[in-house]
Amino acid sequence: MPFKFEKLIVWQKALDLATIVDETSKKFPREELYVLASQIKRAADSISLNIAEGSTGQLNAEFKRFLGIALRSDIEVVGCIYLAKRRNIINEEDFNKIYKSCEEILVMINALRNSLG
Repeated sequence: MPFKFEKLIVWQKALDLATIVDETSKKFPREELYVLASQIKRAADSISLNIAEGSTGQLNAEFKRFLGIALRSDIEVVGCIYLAKRRNIINEEDFNKIYKSCEEILVMINALRNSLG
């Protein structure tokens, strides 16, 4: 693995989340395709992309900044699933699966940020 981020478990978990979100968003109704489905997919993708971008060739302070963006994207995914649940777009099982994944990623990002000093 030539890139530093590929070894990060939090990055791997973020990829898993993006896959789950992508699969779940395919169940969204057509009228949500360019609204909530698009928003949640962009937010989920942003988590792994910011971890990757910030990890390589950056000072710790810069990496922490990118991790902060990834953290906010993770929280945005949670906001999106609450909207989807309220609109009866996702079921309880999909909600819980995404929520738990976001919660795990949040803890891991915070731990990584704290380890950077």
